[in-house]
This record gives sequence, structure tokens and C-alpha cells, in this order.
Amino acid sequence: MSAPAAEMVLRNGKIVTLDASAPQGQAIVQAIAVTGGKIVAEGADAEIARQIQPSTKVIDLGGRLAIPGFIEGHGHFTGLGQAKMSLNLTDARNWDQIVAMVGGAAREAKPGEWIVGRGWHQEKWDSRPVPNVKGFPVHDSLSRVSPNNPVLLTHASGHASFANAAALARAGITRDSPDPPGGEIMKDAARNPTGLLNETAQRLAGEAMNRDQARTAGERTERAIDLAIAESLSQGITTFEDAGSPPEVIDRLKRRAAAGTLPIRLWVMLRTSNDRVAALAAKYRMIGFGDNHLTVRAIKRQIDGALGTRGAWMLAPYSDLPTTSGLNTEDLADTERAANLAIANDYQLAIHAIGDRGNREALNLYERIFRAHPEKKDLRWRIEHAQHLDPADIPRFARLGVVASMQGVHATSDGPMVIPRLGPKRAAEGAYVWRSLIKAGAHVGNGTDAPVEDVSPIACYYATVTRRMKNGQAFFPAERMSRMEALRSYTVENAYAAFEENLKGRLKPGMLADITVLSKDILTIPDEEILTTRVDYTIVGGKIAYQRVP
Repeated sequence: MSAPAAEMVLRNGKIVTLDASAPQGQAIVQAIAVTGGKIVAEGADAEIARQIQPSTKVIDLGGRLAIPGFIEGHGHFTGLGQAKMSLNLTDARNWDQIVAMVGGAAREAKPGEWIVGRGWHQEKWDSRPVPNVKGFPVHDSLSRVSPNNPVLLTHASGHASFANAAALARAGITRDSPDPPGGEIMKDAARNPTGLLNETAQRLAGEAMNRDQARTAGERTERAIDLAIAESLSQGITTFEDAGSPPEVIDRLKRRAAAGTLPIRLWVMLRTSNDRVAALAAKYRMIGFGDNHLTVRAIKRQIDGALGTRGAWMLAPYSDLPTTSGLNTEDLADTERAANLAIANDYQLAIHAIGDRGNREALNLYERIFRAHPEKKDLRWRIEHAQHLDPADIPRFARLGVVASMQGVHATSDGPMVIPRLGPKRAAEGAYVWRSLIKAGAHVGNGTDAPVEDVSPIACYYATVTRRMKNGQAFFPAERMSRMEALRSYTVENAYAAFEENLKGRLKPGMLADITVLSKDILTIPDEEILTTRVDYTIVGGKIAYQRVP
């Protein structure tokens, strides 16, 4: 009896299925067959050839590596698209270059039009700006080149922004403005605002910009979604775990999923006020909507800031600025209310925590909630980033069943400033300790925090297996993952962190046919070749969503 015809067959390749039932959970086959958006068979070329008929789409891999589709474990989906609609400040070598870029944009802009940019990082410049306050520039030179346009430039981390005089005026920020809870309006010795808005203080300028741009907000959001889809698919990403979107954005994504115009899968954290969560939780919780293209089942909160802006909440003061231990960006009582809303409405809770104090407070909260609800099992609540841990807290992740949703590329990007910020002992014991968490039995996911970093899984994979910084040095290399562990962190582990391990993360019969084909074998090639690997195909549900043009 002949085998049924497949809709798609990938053959003549090295297909790493990560099938847990195979030896070491990493079976390798030559071919797989796909029908109805799912994998229906796997095996040798000769075996799968029986399912090839004239109607079958056949992809000859030519020996290339095919893997389960990359799952971006923590990124900001519309933020990725929005970053492509603004000035890219990532490669600026100093403040003067940024001022020049803004000056050029101002010459092209209409009076009153906002100029936005993202990606600057003062610790990565080749010189300190003069003058500066705590290493950050002041707005005078920026304001001179953009007198008729408000300017808002977001830090690479997303945890601070820089405003010119026009933007400060639109936001009503003066020398008498107090710091908002969980934020800082940086001021000079004369108490004048420098332009730096740290953590929650960013909202003051952001709200002013949103008011001015309200008429075109929907159009810009749709454009951002389009750009994020295209960029993610080109990078081999088949599922994007979005680290927080408001109901209004989720509504747009749901309409696309219902219409079949969302070619990537999204797993979304609901991010809004507790009052809105209480009112909307039941309405917005959805699993596998639109043929498994949209899931909303987590609530996002943020307990501290970022290391680069000294906003990460630490147990002890910063080594390079002993007057601060970072910022608690959200009242802990509000965070606890969010936890209670999550447990009552069957959501996961995902808390942004970077500093060791932030992580401890999050773990303490989870432990209290879990003890108060012993009837609730396998909750898989998450800590987003978990970048700096006190050694005493490392085993708590596994013991509590908390997922460490981490970003490999952060370690090599932030590495040069970690020891100055934390000191050598603290950095060695708790900075980006993936290996220690895995050894303790924790589930560790991977991602990029895009647009904080490039959304490329290849670049993040390279960072994860080498921990090699741009200066060539390895950042505490004992904490590296193996090649296979790194691949699992981008597939199996991210699927587990989203309760989707029975749908995604592996290539075996019954699983979604989400597949990424790479130009090189990242499991075996020398380290230095990993970054030259390209995505040749991104397949979502058995359909080619992206194909590289040679």
C-alpha cells in the first residue's frame, strides 16, 4: 500500500529533530514530510520519498542543517518594528555623532514634528561627552541643532531616554519637576534638567509625544507590525514571545490572526495597569487563536531597571557609583496584586528583574503566592532577564519551578561594563549564570530582548556558546552553554516556557511544521564561522514564509 501524499517534503539534509524520545533527545534524520501544517513523518530519504507526489512541494536541502524554528523567547514585537521607523543610534561612536544625526533629521523634518531614535549607549562610546552628568550628556548641543522639533532618543536598554529642550517643554519638565516614583529626571548642579529621563520618568516625554501623534497612532502601529514580521521571519524566527503589549495592540494582532494575515506565531504577555487586567483578563486570555498564531496567557510586570543606566536593583551599591543601588520601578504591593490577578485568572506572571535585589524580591513573591495556592501546580511563572543573581538564589529557580527567560547576547554586549558596575566578585558569582542555573535544574530560555539587541538568533547563539565580547575576550567562559544546549534554549526551552512544548520546539509527527533551514551547520562549524551563517528558509505551518535570495 502506498503512503499518502505529503504537501511538503524536506529531503537530503541534516534535520535535527530534538525529539525527546530519540537517543539524547537529538535525533537526526534525512527527510521529513508535512501535511496540514504539521509533521506527519520523518526518516531516511528513501522512506519519505514514498510520500512525494506531483503535488508535493519538495525542498532539497543539499546537506544543509534544518532545525525546529527559532523561538524568540523575549523581545518587544512592535518595538522591533518601531525601531526600524526611527534613527538607528546603535553604531554611534560618541555623542557628537548622535547630535549630527539628529541635526540632519531636523533639517528634513517639518516644524513641530517629533524626531525619535533608539540604540545609544554611553558606556560603548569612544569618549565621554563634555559636559556630562554621571557620564550622560546634557541636552544643550542637541537642542541647538533641533530648536523647532522635539527629540526623544531611547537608550539601547529601553530603560532611559534623552530629550532635547523642545521635548522637555512639551512634557512640562522644568527644574522644579519632582522625580516620579521609580524614575529620575537627571539634573545638573544648578538643578536644571539635563535631558536624561531614567526609567519611569521616560513616560513624561512619551505621553507628550503620544498626544501629539494620536491621529496617526494606528497607522504607525500597523506599519511597525509589518516591519517586525518581515524582520523576524528573515532571521528564522517562527514564534516570537512578546514581552508585553497593551490590549489595543493585541486587538490588532487578533484581527490579523483571524484574517490569516499574521504569518508568524506570537505568544504575548498582557501589559497594562492592574485595574485593566482585573477588568480584561478573561477577555484577553486566548490559547492558539487563529490556527495557533496568537496566544495570550501571561501578565508582564517590571520590578527594576537596566544595568547600563544603573537602574537594575541591587542588594549592594554599584561599585562605580556607591551612592545608588538602582531603582525599584514598581511598588511591590502593585506587583503582588498582579500576582494575585495572575493566579486567579490562570495566567503566567512574567516579571522583568535584572539586579540581584530585583530577582530576590520576585522569587520571594512567587514563593509566597505558590505557598498560598498549593492546589495550583506547574505554573511556570517566569523571570525575564535574571541577569544578576545572588548565589543563594540560583537554586531557587528550579526548586520553585520558575523559568529563567534570559538573553545570551546581553552577556557579551554588556560584559565590558559589568565588572566596573558590580565589581569582580559579584560579577563572577552571579552575572548571566546560565550554566549554574542549568546545573541546578532550572529551565533556561533564550532570546534577544529586541530591539535592545539585534533580533538575530544566530548572533545570540554565538554569544551563548562562546561568551566572546567584541574585544575578543570571553566573559566568564565557564558559564557557556554547549552547542546543543544553546539550540534547545532557543527551541525546546522557549516552547516549555510558553506551555507549548507539545506543539513547538521539536520536529516529530504531530508537531507544527515550523522549520528553519540554515546555510551552515551551527552545531559543528568553528566558532568564528557561526556569525557567517544565513537563514535560507523560514517555514511556518508547512508554508515558506521566508526564502533567502542568493
